[in-house]
Amino acid sequence: MFTQLRMLFLSVPGIAFLLASYRGMHDDPERGDVPGWVMITMMSAILVAAILAIAQPALIKMFNDAIALIRP
Repeated sequence: MFTQLRMLFLSVPGIAFLLASYRGMHDDPERGDVPGWVMITMMSAILVAAILAIAQPALIKMFNDAIALIRP
């Protein structure tokens, strides 16, 4: 009996079942989807960097023109 249980839990499906049952008991429902949020954050940072690379000359000119208007 013990050998059969040991073989069940040492097999790949047995380990997957054990991990799934452990995860189900101890998961915090408020934890959220951390890998998803990391991906969203990275995609946002890449998008901002791409827009800045394209629009940087226009933004610099716009800033310098605005500063020139307020200087006496």
